Amino acid sequence: MKHTLFFFACLITWCFNGQVLDPVKWSTSVEKLSDTEYNLITTAKIDSGWHLYSQTVPEGGPIATTFTYDNSEETFTLKGNTIEDVGHTIEDPVFEMEIKFFEGEAKFIQKINVSKPTPTLLGFVEFMVCDDTRCLPPTEIELEFHLEENTASAASASKASDASTGVEKAVKNSSDSASNTGLFSIFFIAFLSGFAALLTPCVFPMIPMTVSFFTKQSKNKAAGIKNAIIYGVSIIVIYVLLGSAVTGIFGASALNALSTNVWFNVIFFVLLVVFAVSFLGAFEIVLPNSWANKVDSQADRGGLVGIFFMALALAIVSFSCTGPIVGTLLVESASKGGIAPIIGMFGFSLAIALPFALFAAFPGWLNSLPKSGGWLNTVKVVLGFLELALAFKFLSNADLVLQLHILEREVFVAIWIAVFGTLAFYLFGKIQLPHDSPLPYISVGRLSLGLIVLSFTIYMIPGLWGAPLNIISAFPPPQEYSESPYGVGFSKLGSGGSASAHGDLPGGAHLLAPHDIIAFDDYDTGLAYAKKVGKPVLLDFTGWACVNCRKMEQNVWPEPAVLNILKNDVVLISLYVDDKRELESDEIVASQLKPGKKLKYIGQKWSEMQTIKYKSNSQPFYVIIDHNEEKLVDPVGYTPDVDTYHAWLEEGVNKF
Repeated sequence: MKHTLFFFACLITWCFNGQVLDPVKWSTSVEKLSDTEYNLITTAKIDSGWHLYSQTVPEGGPIATTFTYDNSEETFTLKGNTIEDVGHTIEDPVFEMEIKFFEGEAKFIQKINVSKPTPTLLGFVEFMVCDDTRCLPPTEIELEFHLEENTASAASASKASDASTGVEKAVKNSSDSASNTGLFSIFFIAFLSGFAALLTPCVFPMIPMTVSFFTKQSKNKAAGIKNAIIYGVSIIVIYVLLGSAVTGIFGASALNALSTNVWFNVIFFVLLVVFAVSFLGAFEIVLPNSWANKVDSQADRGGLVGIFFMALALAIVSFSCTGPIVGTLLVESASKGGIAPIIGMFGFSLAIALPFALFAAFPGWLNSLPKSGGWLNTVKVVLGFLELALAFKFLSNADLVLQLHILEREVFVAIWIAVFGTLAFYLFGKIQLPHDSPLPYISVGRLSLGLIVLSFTIYMIPGLWGAPLNIISAFPPPQEYSESPYGVGFSKLGSGGSASAHGDLPGGAHLLAPHDIIAFDDYDTGLAYAKKVGKPVLLDFTGWACVNCRKMEQNVWPEPAVLNILKNDVVLISLYVDDKRELESDEIVASQLKPGKKLKYIGQKWSEMQTIKYKSNSQPFYVIIDHNEEKLVDPVGYTPDVDTYHAWLEEGVNKF
């Protein structure tokens, strides 16, 4: 069983990542066929990973791409329909039906016969784009075709984007920045993880052995540097191939499908606990010796192949230390979807490869390395405690989705206080584990790390009394998911607040602690209340296991300007798309997205509503609507910038 644990680590959970994007750029050109005949050519440049749909799609599918041409002055006639590229036809993962789409670039050609000379013709294109996990709302933009130019000079169809408000542009910039920051964070964390793995007992002692091998095998310094570079690149290739395999096998849509799966979250919890116990010294996770022996035999061949197999041997031999780190990293990075696993493995392998390659190229640097000793095991134990703390995030996801209220916020925070408090005692030398060497004194580095961990532990203690703990806002359950939402030992009864300001709490509503925002979790009930009090509705498509949702609720919503609108100017309806409570028998209906299947859970109802009505299925996703259920402003996703989010809310309220 030990040698199979690594493969379980390749099973991934997720993180919702809502964004407002502009993945298609349109341009036009004109081809003159004769004095009266022209081809109107519209070209779509589509960002990587996104799909633009055909002009013909099955019923119940996405919005088809549609072209209309303004001929109010009857200056031309259309000859046939708009011709489109061949494109691709696949089983679409979002709508689960066979759909034709385009990626990269698509051209659409409409032949016309001009009856009256005219310099410019106008047209419109309505379209919808999706990636493997979400769809953007349908968009219509204006097209201009300049007949007098008669060439392929592009007339950018940018009027729609120019007409968009400053708020929309700021939101897009903020979302794009958040996406880029997410990948950079994955790379940075993976890079640090690689250095942590380098400082473990399985890897660090191999540096001198590797350098010795290259010194003996290389005929001169130039050959040694070349072999060292090949060795480093081979290490990177091995780990990047692993990340690519995870991405290719599972895909972004499958990864997101695991986001609320209780069993996968429980499996990851058990997996990380096993990794943590291994790092703490209870046992070692090792691959079969036969694997290492076969790889070692190939490494003796010499040349490029031999160097590659030496790198593979390093990966296998050091697996007992690197395996848990790689497994955890894959769980975290691949859960982001897209190319995150590849970026994660690149960052990890780069940190591993650099020291090996550099010391192999410049063996004299070996004299500056610290000697192996008990400090290597200390690094391993610290990693074990971090694995143990992270494990409870996955168990918390399962508890939130099932709404069991077993691992509520106070319990989660208490567990983290215990884990990091024990780690602080270990670093101060008060606790010893099986593989620790005698500790006659505490080094300055160990003491400094112990003080940092102790400070972090003390920082979390007020969380038991209702402190928001913004530094770790993405990890614990939300503040309202607790035994005492306003803090241990504190009762809100009789203290006034939002409920008092609105009289008795409306039926079907609850107070979102600790800021007393009146919130509904049923669409119809919330809409009826909004009509009664004469306020617009803020739809909050969210998820119990949604990390970015928690960041918005704890870092953006409490800001005074935003909180004032949430409490006084809108009616908040929070719809949890991963709510696994079963629907009442009279609410079970056929799915519109999955013909032949029925909606069983409350979350499926809200998820299908979001996908069909707003052509998006990523969370968080915010929509402001009026009493006729019409959008007052374009929806937004994850918007961590407070000013931008406040401006968006204010614009929606003003348009009501």
